[in-house]
Amino acid sequence: MKRILLLFVSPVLFAAAPQYQSPDITVPAASSDEPMLKAFSLTKANDYLEKGAIAWTRKRNCVTCHTTGTYMQIRPELTPFLGKPTLEIHDLLTDRLKELSGLNKEQLDKGTNPAQMIYIAAGLAEWDRHVDKKLSAQTKAALSLMLENQKESGTWSTVDCWPPLESSAFQEATVAAMAVSTAPGWRKSVKDEKLEGRIGLLQKYLRETEPPNDYGSVVLLWAATRMPDLLKKERQEKLVDLLWSHQRKDGGWSLRTFSTPEKWGSGNRAAKLRAEPEFKNPPSDGHMTGLAVLVLREAGVPTKDARLQKGVKWLLANQRESGRWWTRSLNTDKYHYITYSGTAYPLLALMKCGVISDLASR
Repeated sequence: MKRILLLFVSPVLFAAAPQYQSPDITVPAASSDEPMLKAFSLTKANDYLEKGAIAWTRKRNCVTCHTTGTYMQIRPELTPFLGKPTLEIHDLLTDRLKELSGLNKEQLDKGTNPAQMIYIAAGLAEWDRHVDKKLSAQTKAALSLMLENQKESGTWSTVDCWPPLESSAFQEATVAAMAVSTAPGWRKSVKDEKLEGRIGLLQKYLRETEPPNDYGSVVLLWAATRMPDLLKKERQEKLVDLLWSHQRKDGGWSLRTFSTPEKWGSGNRAAKLRAEPEFKNPPSDGHMTGLAVLVLREAGVPTKDARLQKGVKWLLANQRESGRWWTRSLNTDKYHYITYSGTAYPLLALMKCGVISDLASR
């Protein structure tokens, strides 16, 4: 008689790897199957942002657009409701600034260095504006380093394989414009003709370059709300209309409707995106809904606008038990780091719509 050996393997062995992990922090994997929270939780959302950024810093020790860069770009403005951001993340940016300052131009133009320069400048500018309330020497140094290594075209080199945050020179240029405009008092204080000329080159590039996709148009609008002399009012209004045109019936927005697969970065993820089961009707997600709502508010759309309120309701109804909002990665189906900005953006959006202050006053 043949003997049949049955192997029983614990399902734990097949559990997805944690999204973020360091020796003392573990953030569970992000998944579309994660249950929804019954009610919005500011505490859980903040806990997710803090743990993700700290774990990334302690394990990776680098400034990356999708986590530590996003933390410093968004978290400082939430200080009135969440308290002072973690100094450890600020120190990561300043330490990396020192390292980059010691490199030559050729080295600074390689790999992710241009993006790091831009996000360091943007993050430190936000910290100065919303936390310390004054311009620091470190932010001035970061802005100078960023602009001194700008290309003559007005933008910077880019690694174009990780959409949407690090997939085009255009997107990076919008973050640079926000850094220039956000640093308190810096732009008015610039007396150096070369730096002034480089700011002009940046504006010329953003005005005259066709955005790579509709996502590029959204971040251009965001930059224009911070840099009033960037775009004429008529063009801003057209960009607002474009953003409204992407709103879905459930009130949210879907990242995947803002570009064809071939126009995300170099198009290297096109096959993956076209193979997704929801390709023809992608669901609303946290990243794009949060970004849309906060940009529309900064563009002057009133909180009471019925369409905006639909977006707010979507955000309040779609937070997951971990505190984050689900957004499927455009790149791989492993870590879904886009849920990080997909949580930071909704929080800032809800603050700009008065939701967080209303909850805090109850």
